[in-house]
Amino acid sequence: MSVAARLERDWRRFTPVQRLARHAFYVATAATVVLSLRTVEVIPEFLYDAPAQMGDLFGRMWPMDWRYFGPTWDALVETLHIATLGTILALLMAVPIGFLAARNVTPNPALNLFAKFIFVTSRSVNSLVWALLFVAVFGPGPLAGTLAIAFRSIGFTGKLLAEALEEGDRGAIEALTAAGAPKLSTIVLGYWPQARPAFWSIALFRWDINIRESAVLGLVGAGGIGVALDTALNLLYWDQVAVVLATIFAVVVLTEMAVTLIRARVI
Repeated sequence: MSVAARLERDWRRFTPVQRLARHAFYVATAATVVLSLRTVEVIPEFLYDAPAQMGDLFGRMWPMDWRYFGPTWDALVETLHIATLGTILALLMAVPIGFLAARNVTPNPALNLFAKFIFVTSRSVNSLVWALLFVAVFGPGPLAGTLAIAFRSIGFTGKLLAEALEEGDRGAIEALTAAGAPKLSTIVLGYWPQARPAFWSIALFRWDINIRESAVLGLVGAGGIGVALDTALNLLYWDQVAVVLATIFAVVVLTEMAVTLIRARVI
């Protein structure tokens, strides 16, 4: 084929098989959206009336009843305690499991699978479900919320720590092994210094997440500011609901700023 003939050929970005696959994906996506809309049963009348209902709701929230800030503050302090203690408990349980999950630290497939099974179990159950389980065992209160936060956080922190350990440089490990260092010294002096920055970053990030999650655990009786929110909602005191929501929003913003500052100094 001559050069001119090759230049005259139409250039196409995708092959026929690739174009067919893309069209099939678009059709499947559209069908999924249609089936989802039919499943959730969107009522057009309610959808059209939503802006007016939202306006009425915000109108009932204003002005806020700042007299309710006292009970809200006490519940907020309890929420911070739940999130902090739950994060500490999660780290204490997740660190050894993370070392078991790291294949370069623990070259045992059975232990690796066992640790990963714990991670999957922890992450697959929502914090509200954990809270319901612990409320049934220990009764309503902050203890159930603390344990729910802890068990929910094991999978997140442990999995990321295991990945940080597996991504470590092998040079220091091989040097310690060649010098005859025992396994514990290899972990403390070789693996841990490389994973320590990632560990503190994971811990701070998870604490930030846990403050958000613990704010709603009170809706199922697990203590915290969610109790104050649930009480105001049940009594239809929307001006008090606004106080609780504004407090949660302010705490989330302040926590994000604090985590950023701490991370810049520690890491």
